[in-house]
Amino acid sequence: MTVPGFTVSAFILLLHVNFVANYPSGKVTKSCHGMIPEHGHTPQSHPTHNISVSQMTFRPGDQIKVTLSGPPFKGFLLEARDAENLSGPPVGSFTLIDSHVSQLLTCEDVQGSAVSHRSPSKKTEIKVYWDAPSSAPNHITFLATVVEKYKIYWVKIPGPVISQPNVLPFTTPAATTAPMPTVPSISHLTRSFNASDCGKKKFCIRSPLNCDPEKELACVFLSFTRDDQSVMVEMSGPSKGYLSLAFSHDRWMGDDDAYVCILEDQIVHIQPSRLTGRSHPIMDSGDSLEDMAWRLADGVMQCSFRRNITLPGVKNRFDLNASYYIFVADGAAADGRIHKHSQQPLITYEKYNVTGDPKNIGGSRSLLLLKVHGALMFVAWMTTVSVGVLIARFFKPVWSKALFGDAAWFQVHRTLMLTTSALTFIAFLLPFIYRGGWNWHAGYHPYLGFIVMILAVLQLLLAAFRPPLHDPRRKMFNWTHWSMGTAARIIAVAAMFLGMDLPGLNLPGPWKTYAMIGFVAWHVGTEIILEIHAYRLSRKVEILDDDRIQILQSFTAAEAEGYVFKKVVLAIYVCGNLTFLTMFLSAINRL
Repeated sequence: MTVPGFTVSAFILLLHVNFVANYPSGKVTKSCHGMIPEHGHTPQSHPTHNISVSQMTFRPGDQIKVTLSGPPFKGFLLEARDAENLSGPPVGSFTLIDSHVSQLLTCEDVQGSAVSHRSPSKKTEIKVYWDAPSSAPNHITFLATVVEKYKIYWVKIPGPVISQPNVLPFTTPAATTAPMPTVPSISHLTRSFNASDCGKKKFCIRSPLNCDPEKELACVFLSFTRDDQSVMVEMSGPSKGYLSLAFSHDRWMGDDDAYVCILEDQIVHIQPSRLTGRSHPIMDSGDSLEDMAWRLADGVMQCSFRRNITLPGVKNRFDLNASYYIFVADGAAADGRIHKHSQQPLITYEKYNVTGDPKNIGGSRSLLLLKVHGALMFVAWMTTVSVGVLIARFFKPVWSKALFGDAAWFQVHRTLMLTTSALTFIAFLLPFIYRGGWNWHAGYHPYLGFIVMILAVLQLLLAAFRPPLHDPRRKMFNWTHWSMGTAARIIAVAAMFLGMDLPGLNLPGPWKTYAMIGFVAWHVGTEIILEIHAYRLSRKVEILDDDRIQILQSFTAAEAEGYVFKKVVLAIYVCGNLTFLTMFLSAINRL
């Protein structure tokens, strides 16, 4: 019952996007000052949208209609600035005309000082009123950033300059679009990476351990080769959208130094980025990267780049002389926009210094606490509880002799059920320890797990107050005990079905679903066989009337025969049960 839990979730890329794609709701106050979307792409240089105003002069207190129009666009940010100081704060405030398509933002602690989109739906025209403040400068211009789609946008499109009456004419050149950043060169790799120098010259992270990207398509490969004051990074793995790596101070996503290779129009773009919590990475300029190259073949993406070990003049880039946890993730991408990774990232077991001595290490897509959580739940609800239920239901006459003061069947049943409750309690705590609280991103799984935990505790309390055999309340106890136990088993199986697909565990392949269905069928089939056998055994005695019983067969012989059959069925059941359990535990161990 993985409770709060991506998931590690651990690294990147949830389907929340910045600005328009990243902020479909238009809450873009982070971009108020620079008016630059955090998309990581190069802005367009020739605006196709226009800003117009209802009048060219204004006085403090005037209300001027401002119209932004042009080809269909999804997002925008509109501000008024001092025409003689375009880098200054927004001036004045806006009043909405249509609140269904636009909304006011608070920039520089001034409410309503900017306007943005309310949704990513396409629009061709936006109209608002600008309210001139009492302390307005002599000349005002309007600037707009317009986003057509994630990778196509214009920054600070200049509008007309409006002036107060009786002031000197405005002579400063009009605002221009943001300077175009330089695009680092990128080349095409002519051959695949290989693992021949791992542990010798390269610091390598591989999954499966010791795989070779040159020979195995499924090999996830990341290497670092130090060269004086720089490090060469090679990354390879199966991907249809993107591959990414991140350096982190801990096993949690947030405040990390990340690098993403994104497939777009059959071209791989390599960009540094930064992670700020459980959100989409913020793309940065690629100026800090050199010698970038990429390759696509047979569904495998490979990319490489060089960066300096220290980048003191570049924000958000870590010093690679230190040790970090290293993440590797992959997932889908569309139009240069990254979506949430489809499986848990590969994370190193401990912190490493990639520029130190070459090493050859592996990682895991499931952390130890979550592995133990899954293993304990499988043991409890596939084995101990199942065997305990069969013994209580069918083996009372088989093991009726006293053992430590109680019938042997009861002692075995009680031991197995106490074991189930203990394993469930320990397993239930582990995700809380891992996440530090409840996981709100794990769907129904933690809720079902919580119900199972409550039912397990109630079963223990109920059993502690079990009435004597001939007490009038015993029948009610039996039905209540059976009902709660059956409900707990059904809900536990449902929770296991859901938990197997959570990112924190994410057992590979479709086999896990079929195996779990097979286990349920195995248990139900065993119960049906034993029920039929119990019924057939009861028919050995035919009650003719209230005073006379006709023995059709020696009942002692029938009992002996029935007990042997039950023991054989139980032995076969336990063997099959352990086989299913071994399959799941082995899969967890390989994660």
